[in-house]
Amino acid sequence: MNPALSNSSSNATPGAGAGTPLSSAPPTFSPLYQQIKSLITQSLQSGEWKPGELIPSEMELANRFKVSQGTVRKAIDELAAENLVMRRQGKGTFVASHHEARAQYRFLRLMPDEGEPHSADNQIIEVKRLRAPAEVARLLEMKSGDSVIFIKRIQSFDGVPAIIEELWLPGLIFKGLTAERLIEYKGPMYGLFETEFGARMIRATEKIRAVAAAEDVAELLGISVNTPLLSVERVSFTYGDKPVEVRRALYSTSRHHYQNDLS
Repeated sequence: MNPALSNSSSNATPGAGAGTPLSSAPPTFSPLYQQIKSLITQSLQSGEWKPGELIPSEMELANRFKVSQGTVRKAIDELAAENLVMRRQGKGTFVASHHEARAQYRFLRLMPDEGEPHSADNQIIEVKRLRAPAEVARLLEMKSGDSVIFIKRIQSFDGVPAIIEELWLPGLIFKGLTAERLIEYKGPMYGLFETEFGARMIRATEKIRAVAAAEDVAELLGISVNTPLLSVERVSFTYGDKPVEVRRALYSTSRHHYQNDLS
């Protein structure tokens, strides 16, 4: 067994391949498969395997890290459960991508009361660069006043407005993002972020509360003032638990409901 990989306490974290220097860390216990999971995640984060690409087989990874195939399989099981990779029967394991159909609804929890979920039509209201408000800067772990991209849009299903969203994105990461690019892009917004800006959303936290529709919101959604809405604040994270999006949305639930599958 590779001496760098161990189930016991260690003063070093294993490198991702031959010749990679070991970084110092305090002694901690980490199961072997968790160490392999961490190394595979590092390769995903560095772009060694890009979204949608086939990663090496379990046998190839076992040889690379000098561990058993079963250890690699357990690591990949966890990565698949976290939607970082996707297994395809008879084809292998691929890096998960926001362009895949099933991934498009992973972060959209507003489901129709009747019929199958489908993509919304987007109307971009505003896109501008501004200085981050203090609360947004805190959530994005930036300095207050740092540059952010602000986006406001309305999402409609079958011609009926259902969601008003305001997004704040780090200006440095999303440099070059314009209203024109958002309008001409026909795929999922997270797919655009992934492909053109290298920002893959891998998890998110949300806060949900009930609010009453203000006059300006009611006008945009075509509803009465004080109609109950769901207010959802989301912070989305990429690799390394780095926040890269703050999204605040108001959901009309006259024809939809918020669905969250717990496991």
